[in-house]
Amino acid sequence: MNKKAYFAGGCFWGVQYYFDKLDGVIKTTVGYMGGEKQEPTYKEVCGGDTGHLEALEIIYDSDKTDFETLCKYFFEIHDPTQKNGQGPDIGEQYLSAVFVVDEKQKEITEKLINILKVKGIDVVTKILPAGEFWGAEVYHQKYYEKNGHEPYCHFYTKRF
Repeated sequence: MNKKAYFAGGCFWGVQYYFDKLDGVIKTTVGYMGGEKQEPTYKEVCGGDTGHLEALEIIYDSDKTDFETLCKYFFEIHDPTQKNGQGPDIGEQYLSAVFVVDEKQKEITEKLINILKVKGIDVVTKILPAGEFWGAEVYHQKYYEKNGHEPYCHFYTKRF
């Protein structure tokens, strides 16, 4: 059965790059979530006036993976302790958040954050209700795949 998950962890190019490698992930789309403006553009989001975060929509096969596996991985491919962005990308659109679609996703995210905090990791990731997801412009989709580069502000760090 196909399900959805939404993560914001800095520049959406890097988040997509890593999630595209996971078993059970069927499709990823970079875009915007969390703001008020309808159909925001990249320029508007970067301007800081829309309230949106750069986010990734993941469609996954729940027979091959689950939300907890995806969420753990999310906390391992970005720095959930950085308050003002991700790596060199500074600004509200780069904040760390999990946009949950239901109570179960919220409970799992809270459990994982608590595990990290017990380990001494000062997680600042927000847990927010999923709202309207707006796909980003075509040139942002699969950016690293199309350009042959690797993420500059995302890296894998084992935390679980």
